[in-house]
Amino acid sequence: MGPGLSSARPDDTQSGADRKDLTAQMTGSHSTPPTGSAIVTRFPAAPAEAPALALEIRGLRKTYAGRRGKPGKDALNGIDLEVRRGEMFGLLGPNGAGKSTLINILAGLVVKSAGTARIWGIDIDQDPRNARAAIGVVPQELNIDAFFSPRETLELQAGMYGVPPAERRTAEILETVGLTDKADAYTRSLSGGMRRRLLVAKAMVHNPPILVLDEPTAGVDVELRRKLWDNVRTLRDGGVTVLLTTHYLEEAEALCDRVAIIDHGAIVALDTTRNLVGRLDRKELLVTVEEAVETVPAALAELGFALAPDGRLHVAYAKSRTRLPRLLGAVQAAGLHVVDLETRESDLEDIFLELTGTRPPAPSDEHAA
Repeated sequence: MGPGLSSARPDDTQSGADRKDLTAQMTGSHSTPPTGSAIVTRFPAAPAEAPALALEIRGLRKTYAGRRGKPGKDALNGIDLEVRRGEMFGLLGPNGAGKSTLINILAGLVVKSAGTARIWGIDIDQDPRNARAAIGVVPQELNIDAFFSPRETLELQAGMYGVPPAERRTAEILETVGLTDKADAYTRSLSGGMRRRLLVAKAMVHNPPILVLDEPTAGVDVELRRKLWDNVRTLRDGGVTVLLTTHYLEEAEALCDRVAIIDHGAIVALDTTRNLVGRLDRKELLVTVEEAVETVPAALAELGFALAPDGRLHVAYAKSRTRLPRLLGAVQAAGLHVVDLETRESDLEDIFLELTGTRPPAPSDEHAA
C-alpha cells in the first residue's frame, strides 16, 4: 500500500472520529500514484490511438503441474482469440472448460505456460502493469473486505489505481449499480446480490476500456439481472469493450455480438450469435387440433410426429429438407383440423449441448436480493 493508505480496518468498537480519519486517509489528497510506482497509462485512449483489437490472444497455453507423480493437466490448449474494440463478446463453456484460467491470465493472477496475450495493444509480459490497468475484472468469487463500506471500497480501489480524487466517480458508480442507499453500510451487511453489484463497481473505478465479467449475474434474481444487463449495455454504448463469461445462455443471446464456446481448453466454435444459432438445422412444430387424438395416425408417425404431454402433435424436422406447408398438409390429410400451431427455433443451449455434450447448469436465484 502506498503512502496515505492505512492497512487498519474499522471495527464495531471504532469511534466515529477514528473512522472518519481512516476514510480521509483512503480518499487521500494525493493526485499521483504512490512514490516509487511506475506511471500508469490513463484510459481510454483517444479514438485515433485506440487499437482495433481490444484483446489479442495467440497460442495461449496453461498446464498445471501434476502432483505425486501424476501427469500435468492442460487447462488451455493453444487458444487463439480476438475481441474487437467496442464489442460485447461472450465466452461460454462447461465447468472446467478453461474460461476462468483464461481470465485469470489476463488479470495477472495466473502465469501462462506459452503463447502471447495483448490487452488494448499492450503485451502482458512486456508491460504487465499497464496491461492490468487497461482491464477491469469482475470475478466469480465475492472477494470483498467485509469491514469497509461500499464507498470506502471504491475509494481504496481508485487509490490503488492512482486515480486522482478529483477524477473519481464513486457516487456515480454506486448510483449505477444501485448501492447509493448502502454506500456507508458495512459490506458484511450486504446481501449476496448487493455484493455482486459492488464487484462490478470495483472493476469500473479506474475507467478501464475493457471490462471482463466472469459470471456476473450468478445468484442474482431476474429483476436485478436485467438491471445489470442495462448497465452493461450502457457501458458498451459508451465505448467499453465487454468480455462476458456466463452459464445463462439467455444472457449471451441477449447481450453478445459474438460468442466463442470453449471446451477442454480449446475453442470449439466462434461466430456471431445469429450465425451460431443458424448452424443447427433443426426446428420444432407443435400443432393443436380440434380432435382428441389418442394415437398418432400412421402417415404422421412416418414423418416423425408424436404426442406431446399436453396432447399436441409434436415433430422435430430439418429446415433444409422439410417445409412447414408439407407438415401442415399431412396433418390436414389425416382428417385433423388445425386450431393453433407453435414453432420453436434452435438457441444457444442447443449449440452448447451439441458441441460440448453438456447442458449448462440451471440458474439459481438464491441469496439474490
